Amino acid sequence: MCGRFTLIRLSDFTNLFPWILPPDQPAQPRYNIAPTQAVAAAPNKTQPKIEYFHFGLIPSWAKDAAIGTRMINARAESLSEKPAFRTALRRRRCLIPADGFYEWRKKTDGTKTPMYIRLKRDRPMAFAGLWDEWQAPDGSVIPSCTIITTQPNELLRPIHNRMPVLLREDHYHQWIEPDEVDPEDLLELLTPYPANQMVAIPVSNVVNSAKHESPDCIKPAKDELPGEPRLSSAKGRRGKASAMDQSMLFPSDP
Repeated sequence: MCGRFTLIRLSDFTNLFPWILPPDQPAQPRYNIAPTQAVAAAPNKTQPKIEYFHFGLIPSWAKDAAIGTRMINARAESLSEKPAFRTALRRRRCLIPADGFYEWRKKTDGTKTPMYIRLKRDRPMAFAGLWDEWQAPDGSVIPSCTIITTQPNELLRPIHNRMPVLLREDHYHQWIEPDEVDPEDLLELLTPYPANQMVAIPVSNVVNSAKHESPDCIKPAKDELPGEPRLSSAKGRRGKASAMDQSMLFPSDP
């Protein structure tokens, strides 16, 4: 699953992709975005623009908003089968910009280490998302979204069994095409991002609580850096990791 991420500099994203308009108000740095909070996203409208959505999809037909807490993610493999996602895949897609995301790696003693995963050179990313609008009993409309997940790449596999779909930049336009689209033309975009373009860094346990929202969340955990036991590699002997595994987990960006 993907339930925590950062969006520290939204302007980096909108400056790189000026065809996506920034929000009306300047965005505040976010270091620990969590489910049910407001997230920035660019829905597939005629003029793409950053808007804010409830994190956790609330389908238009839902009886109440509580369903959103169970729908923060949507599995790419079953999108066309699930009623909550099937129509949204055809008609309501969005880009969810981020600087990085968190997953927790289980250690041999049973404890977990938070890992911050980002693109090399701190380039912003965008998750593939779906959105919908739900009308509350008081008549207000709540826009909401979910992040699509897929199988992990080589970097994420030792950390978690799922990863968010990070769209390639040349697929952004296609993903938020405003017209209804045949799902078969989109499913091929929902693949694991290349591991050699990403890095994963152990960070402070501060991020474990969604109440914490500060740069301390992405501060490298010094006691977790290269001195700790290496991860196993699928191709290497048990207890040892390949050079690629180590370079991605404890990187020095080129």
